[in-house]
Amino acid sequence: MANLTHFNESGRARMVDVTDKPPTERVAVAEGKVFVLPETLEKIHAGRIAKGDVLAVAQVAGVMGAKRTPDLIPMCHPLLLTGVDVDFKEDPQPNSDGRCVITIVATVKTTGNTGVEMEAMTAVSVAALTIYDMCKAVDKGMEFGEIALVSKSGGKSGTYVRVQKGR
Repeated sequence: MANLTHFNESGRARMVDVTDKPPTERVAVAEGKVFVLPETLEKIHAGRIAKGDVLAVAQVAGVMGAKRTPDLIPMCHPLLLTGVDVDFKEDPQPNSDGRCVITIVATVKTTGNTGVEMEAMTAVSVAALTIYDMCKAVDKGMEFGEIALVSKSGGKSGTYVRVQKGR
C-alpha cells in the first residue's frame, strides 16, 4: 500500500498530507447536463416555476456546494477558494429523447497546495440537484448527468484538458 497515498501504514484511509507541496494557482472547470422537457425550459425562462428563479438559485447553490465540498467528501481538504463561478448554457432544441439540455459549467480557483477539481464537480452536482428540486413539480422525469472535469491547471501534475466525445 506504499504507493496508495490515501492509506496510512495500517491500511486505513487518511487525508493526504500536502504540507510539502508548493502552493500554486489552481483552476478547475467541470460541467454537467440537466435534461428537461421543452415546456419546463420555457417555464424556467418565463419565470413560471413556483419556487422562483431556477437558474439564479442553482447558481448560488453551486457556489455554496463548492464551498462545502470537504463537508461532503471525507478526504477533501478544506480550501480557501479564491473564486467560484457557475454558468449555464441552454440548448432549447430537443434531443432524440425529446429533452432540452441545460449545461452547467463551474469554474473554481484557489492558490494552494492541492487542487479544486472536487469543488468544481460538487458545484455542478449541487446546481443540477437544485434545478431538479425547483422544477420537479412540473417535470418529475428530468435527468442529470455527464458530470465531468473539463480542465484543470496548476500543481505537480500540470494541465489537463478532457478530450470531448466524438472528436
